[in-house]
Amino acid sequence: DDVQILKNKPPKWNDQVGAYVLNFNGRVTRASVKNFQLYNPTKDPEAVLMQFGRVGKDAFTMDYQAPLCALQAFGIALSSFDYKIACE
Repeated sequence: DDVQILKNKPPKWNDQVGAYVLNFNGRVTRASVKNFQLYNPTKDPEAVLMQFGRVGKDAFTMDYQAPLCALQAFGIALSSFDYKIACE
């Protein structure tokens, strides 16, 4: 019943690849501006509640857990396409 505010997890600099990266634990295999992870900074900053990322040319993967339901996670994932269509 309480409102939760989720934030995009900021990437960390990786000297090996010379870029900012997020750890998707092998679930996301392609770099994309559409890749993201959401977390709740007030509850557990290390716990990823949802992640979405590219795994192929036109294929993506989505993982989520409570407090999100499948419909909420899918809606969030779809909204990530709205303003990034022409970015790639």
